[in-house]
Amino acid sequence: MIHFFLGQSDEVFVLQTEQSLSPPNITKLQWLFGGAKLQTEAALSGFFVGPRAAMITPWSTNAVEITQNMDIQDIIRIEEFKKVNADFSGYDPMLSQKYENIGQEVFTINIKPEAIIEVADIAAYNKQEGLSLSDEEVDYLNSLAKKLERPLTDSEVFGFSQVNSEHCRHKIFNGKFVIDGEEQPTSLFKLIRKTSEANPNDIVSAYKDNVAFIKGPVVQQFAPKRADVPDYYATSDFESVISLKAETHNFPTTVEPFNGAATGSGGEIRDRLAGGQGSLPLAGTAVYMTALSRLEEGRAWEQGVEERKWLYQTPMDILIKASNGATDFGNKFGQPLITGSVLTFEHEENDRKLGFDKVIMLAGGVGYGKASQAQKKKPQEGDNIVILGGENYRIGMGGAAVSSADTGEHGSGIELNAIQRSNPEMQKRAANAVRGMVESDHNTIVSIHDHGAGGHLNCLSELVEETGGLINLDKLPVGDPTLSAKEIIGNESQERMGLVIGNEHIETLQKIADRERSPMYTVGKVTGDHRFTFKSETTGAKPMDFALEDMFGSSPKVVMEDQKIDRKYQSVDYDKTQLSSYLEQVLQLEAVASKDWLTNKVDRCV
Repeated sequence: MIHFFLGQSDEVFVLQTEQSLSPPNITKLQWLFGGAKLQTEAALSGFFVGPRAAMITPWSTNAVEITQNMDIQDIIRIEEFKKVNADFSGYDPMLSQKYENIGQEVFTINIKPEAIIEVADIAAYNKQEGLSLSDEEVDYLNSLAKKLERPLTDSEVFGFSQVNSEHCRHKIFNGKFVIDGEEQPTSLFKLIRKTSEANPNDIVSAYKDNVAFIKGPVVQQFAPKRADVPDYYATSDFESVISLKAETHNFPTTVEPFNGAATGSGGEIRDRLAGGQGSLPLAGTAVYMTALSRLEEGRAWEQGVEERKWLYQTPMDILIKASNGATDFGNKFGQPLITGSVLTFEHEENDRKLGFDKVIMLAGGVGYGKASQAQKKKPQEGDNIVILGGENYRIGMGGAAVSSADTGEHGSGIELNAIQRSNPEMQKRAANAVRGMVESDHNTIVSIHDHGAGGHLNCLSELVEETGGLINLDKLPVGDPTLSAKEIIGNESQERMGLVIGNEHIETLQKIADRERSPMYTVGKVTGDHRFTFKSETTGAKPMDFALEDMFGSSPKVVMEDQKIDRKYQSVDYDKTQLSSYLEQVLQLEAVASKDWLTNKVDRCV
């Protein structure tokens, strides 16, 4: 049954209930909705923007929980709609839709999930889905299908592309470089690693976990004695490690700056939750680099480069919306964003244009953990595979692979579909559950990874990379009943953590998660058979069933061949009499000028 509560402005609260509302509950709900009045009509006419029928929003989940705490039962879903004009288009089509009239069928879904597809032509499927697989990888998957004597499923081809994307596996960074016909003695990644090999100093862990750890001081912890029950706070000293992390989120921020930067910050925070057996974030940083902003007219250095048409967002839009997204996530999660930088650049010479067209959005931060928990343990056969956090939605499909391609290489539909959406409130719940384990006297987390690029595919496969695991497809939480098997296991719905924990400790984690109101799902087992399998216990279907060596160990090595080009640029001549003008221009550069527009819109001491 659908009920409508009309607010004083244009908002409409739409409730789905199992039965009629009682007068006392109507009074409570009208108070909860700020005085919105229950409408007697069974339908409302006009145009409205609201959530997609198949996608229960995080806001709805929280709102229903609040009503349950108010002793209002039988409410299934609550969503907020806005009344709009017929030509209104200012909404995110991945999350919302425009309705003409809303009635009792507003949340009815007549779409069935797509069946598992056997992929006969991998090359065509790669192009159709924008998976960014190289010709060598397509050949490898064709040979794998012959070895297995069966066609690969859509989940397997899609999963291979995500898990082995540049974003997840650093194929180019680990690849072989041939310059001017001469093979280089080392890869880019080995060059970076040399710094820590030559100067290990206080490094505890680097290049093998979600974060790097360096030795920290002895610090005093102030926390409850136990996190699974109400208890008194106590102090205790421990040897600490300092966590360090920075990563870019360029493609998503280029396409949709607010959510791209928000999930960039959120994903980096989750990385600092997933160091060793668990670690805790403290403070963040953000860096933005775009083409020239053209913030004001008459800036001499911008007049020498003709402004171009942008595929998705202008540089100014990106600078404003991306910084809004990163700071918004930090505020809602409870992490201050305390430092960062901005750079805008374009240059045109000799018919070449240089600039940050695919923007740089770097999220980073520091945190801490306990030295005794700084290394992950090896999962054992029979251990539980657990997920903390939210449900699966059709969000971020293919984000890992698409982010490894040039922006604009794939259709806008594929690229928009690859952008994640943020839910910092849910991430806070999961983070608090992890914190309860980290701060306890005996942290029983065996291993932990965050859900980001590649979704369950990447997170859960990393958890069992040394052992193998069986995931029950039916146990994975689904917020959108129209999702196919491929979409359930590959979506990048954010704010989730994957853990391995022993049978004897699962109850303790469940109690902590319940106290923090973090959803928790036991979705599989560590097997020890060195296979990674998703299986529906209901139907017996296996959308994905790979040997780990086929999934990770045998993909072709990337070879990059290039030639050195000797570029010639005009020398720069300065006029000493124009020093004052030069200085004035330099002080207007975003990299030099005041950053009040970044710092004053956010609470920097959350």
